[in-house]
Amino acid sequence: MGESWTVRKVWVIGGAAVGLGLSFVMLLVVGVYVVAGNLVNGVASGSRGLAKGAVPAAYKSLVQKWGNLCPALTPALLAAQLYQESGWNPTIVSPADARGIAQFLPSTWATHGIDGNGDGQRNIWDPNDAIPSAASYDCELAKYVKDVPGNVSDNMLAAYNAGAYRVIRAGGVPAISETQDYVKRIRSLSQSFAAPLTRIDPTQQAAGAIAFAQSKLGTPYLWGGEGTADQGGRFDCSGLTQAAYAKVGITLPRVANDQYNAGPHPSRDQLLPGDLVFFSTDRNDSRAIHHVGIYVGGGYMIDAPRTGAVIRFDPIDTVEYFGATRVTEDGAKALPTTI
Repeated sequence: MGESWTVRKVWVIGGAAVGLGLSFVMLLVVGVYVVAGNLVNGVASGSRGLAKGAVPAAYKSLVQKWGNLCPALTPALLAAQLYQESGWNPTIVSPADARGIAQFLPSTWATHGIDGNGDGQRNIWDPNDAIPSAASYDCELAKYVKDVPGNVSDNMLAAYNAGAYRVIRAGGVPAISETQDYVKRIRSLSQSFAAPLTRIDPTQQAAGAIAFAQSKLGTPYLWGGEGTADQGGRFDCSGLTQAAYAKVGITLPRVANDQYNAGPHPSRDQLLPGDLVFFSTDRNDSRAIHHVGIYVGGGYMIDAPRTGAVIRFDPIDTVEYFGATRVTEDGAKALPTTI
C-alpha cells in the first residue's frame, strides 16, 4: 500500500510539472538564482578532512593520515592526485610503465619509494607503501621549492609535474601549459574530495540542466542510452545527467560514479536544484555508485530509473542515498579522461 501510494504521488507531481511546463522551470530558475544571491559569500574554502565516501574505504585512513604529512599537502590534494593518476586502481600500468595506485615509474620508486606499512618491503604495487610514498615524495618536493615565490602547494604540484629545478628557475609555476593545467586540474579536483566547511556556491547552470531534464519527462528508459536519434532519444540515468549538463556547456563523464567527482559535495540539508544526487549499495565507496538523478527540490529528483520505466520524478530519500555533487565547470574539466 505504501509503495503504490508513493508511486501515485510521484506521478501526480510529475504530471503537474509537465502541465505547468515553462512556469515550473521559471520557478526553479528564480529559486536557484535567489539562493545564489543569498549565498554569494558562502563558498567553502576547503578542508583538511575528506568528503564522505569520496575516497574508497580501503584507502581512506591512509589518505587521511599521509595527506597531513606536511603543511603543503592535504588529504584532498593527495586524493586528487591518486584519483587522477590511477582512479584508485592498484594494479594499473601506464603506457610509460608507471605502476600501481600512485603511478610511480620504477626509476622514481627506486629513490623515493618508502616502506609505508613497516613490513620490511617497499612494494610499488601495495597501496600501503605507494600512498605513503606519494605523500612523502610530494613533501620532499615542497621542501625543495619552499623558498620559491607564490603558493607552496601550487609550486609543489608544479614540481611533481615538471621537476623542482624548473619551478625554482621560473620563480613559481613555470609557463608550461601541461604543468599549469596539471596544477589547476589537481586543485579543482581536490574540491571534490575535501569535506566542505561552509555552504557551497550554487551552480549557475543548474536551471538550464533542470529544464533539459524536465523536457524529457515521460521518455522510456534505455540502458546505455545517450539520447541519440538511433536510440529514439532515450537515456539511462547517467546519460540523462550528462546530456542535461552538456546542454549548458559542461562536459560530464559518461558513468555515474565518475560524475560524483565533478564538484564539491553539499550535505543533504544544503541541497539545491541542479545538484546531482547519487545512490549506492556501499555507503563508504563512491566507486560503487550505481544511480544518479538531478535534484529539483522538495526531496525529489528527475531521473531515468530502470528498464521498463520512464524518466520521471522520484524521491531521493531511500536507503541507498549516497550523497550529492554540485557540478562546477572547473570540477568537470579536472576529471581524468580515462580512469
